[in-house]
Parts: sequence; structure tokens; C-alpha cells
Amino acid sequence: MPEFYLRIVSVFATAAVIISCAGDNGSPASNASEAREAKKEIERLREDIKKIEPFFKPMGKPEQGDWLAGQKEPGQTFDEYIDSSPTVPTDDRKVIYIQPLGKFTADQNKVIRITSDYIEAFYGLQVKTLATKVLPATLNEPDQRMIDYPKHRQLRTGYIMEKMLQPALPADAAALIAFTNEDLYPDSSMYFVFGQASLENRVGVWSLFRLDDQADFDRFLRRTMKISVHEIGHMFGMRHCTKYECVMSGTNHLGETDRRPIDACPECMAKICWMMKLKPAERYGRLVEFSKKQRLSSETGDFTKKLNAVK
Repeated sequence: MPEFYLRIVSVFATAAVIISCAGDNGSPASNASEAREAKKEIERLREDIKKIEPFFKPMGKPEQGDWLAGQKEPGQTFDEYIDSSPTVPTDDRKVIYIQPLGKFTADQNKVIRITSDYIEAFYGLQVKTLATKVLPATLNEPDQRMIDYPKHRQLRTGYIMEKMLQPALPADAAALIAFTNEDLYPDSSMYFVFGQASLENRVGVWSLFRLDDQADFDRFLRRTMKISVHEIGHMFGMRHCTKYECVMSGTNHLGETDRRPIDACPECMAKICWMMKLKPAERYGRLVEFSKKQRLSSETGDFTKKLNAVK
């Protein structure tokens, strides 16, 4: 942006003369150069999309009960994402905050810590965990409701996002996301949701309540990582993926969640790198190191192959 300076010049009578001075960074030549470089970067990302296509399965016909069996979604390409003018991190807002809500077991706390590290590697942004907040013991309808089988309470996602997270959104937050072990529902039309996020307000929440059903620690961890980066993707304007089996594909049940990879498909990878101003090799390098640290041998091999493909 050009900077403007005001100079007052007196010649016999007093006259105000406003002189506009553009620095090197704001000159037409500089702007044109930046536009050309941005266009080249998009072209490079399109090339990288092709390089990692072999590592992903195209989305097949949905099974009974799957998300796409009941939802008709067009998906979203890399170019459509760019054209949508999404909410993305800025120089002033580039921290992802984690807000634990309620009480957690030792395994749940461990999963949250590891998932926070995965989010940082996945998106390339700093992640900070805030002090745990206590949830109200009771709430009025519709902010909470009781369901059977087994009998327990559910919290409305809108209550958490609108009344707890939005008023507490830090000034430098690219996103504020809450973990809870309470079951969640969005409205009376749905039985439950794993999580929900706002595409405009940079807040989201997801639940650990169902993620450890019939699961050992490793499966519980992978489910949580998938749900977490999926919901954050929505917060940055990413829609559900329908082209590939992708972490950004919609899921309707845990079996479908388990089938999804923990990584973003070629189109969604390009969206992440474009919004975060990352090179794909830099991103995959982070994911390789994360997987090695957590001894996720299958993911380490998978991310290493992708890293080598885009070097």
C-alpha cells in the first residue's frame, strides 16, 4: 500500500499541497512483480497436485450410511477455493489456539497434546494451548439436551462457539478451537456431530466423546487428528472434498472416519500451501518429522514418499 505524506508549502499566500509518494514496495512495478510471482506459485502448486495424485484414492461410490449417501455436495477444487476469497491467516492473526473444556482422562489429555503437535505440522502455524475451562453443570434448552442409549447430556455446538469461544477469541488468533469430552449436537435435526466449525468467525469445537468407541489408543489418536484438522480446514474456508478419499471428506460415522487418510488430498494440499504460503516440501518435511517422533511408521513412510515426489 502506498504511503501518503502531507507537505505544507507557503508561497506568499498559504497553500496546502498534498504530495503522494509511493515507496519501492508500493510502486506499480513492484505490484506487478508480486502478481507475477503469485501466479507462478499457483502454477507450481498445480504441478505439485499432479505429483502426489498417485498417493490418493479417488472417491468411490458411498456405502450405505456414508456421508455422501445422504448429502449431495459438489466438492471444491483448488481454483474454486482461491476464487472464494476464504478467511485465511494474516500477519496479525497466525496462531491456532486450543481451548480444553471440561475434565479429561490421562489418555484424552495425551491425545490432545499429540493432536496439537499434528495441527502445527499439518498447517504450519504455531499452536498454543490455553488453560482448561470448566463447562456449566446445567444449561437451559436448547443449549443442552438429554438423550438415551446410554442416557447422557449433549451440548449444542452453537452455545460453545457463540457464547464461550467468540467472546474469548484472542486478537492474534487465526483460529480458536475447543476440545471437550461432552457429546455434541448442532440442532434438533441431527443426533450428534463429531465437531463443528464456523467458516466466518474462526471458532470451532469437537468432541472426544465418541472417538474412543471400540478403539485402542492409536485408533483413538488417529480419529482425533482427522477430526481436528478437518474442522480447522472448514474454519479456513475449505469445503468437503468429494474428489478423493481425503481428510477433508465428510464422514457420517466412525467406520467412515477410520477409512479416511490423515492427510489432505492433492487439491486440499494445494489450498493449505497457498493459504499458509508454504512450499509442499516444507509441509511434508514437517509431517515426516511429526510421524517419526510419534512412531507412526505407516504415516512416516507415506509422508516421506510425498516429500520425495515434490522435492
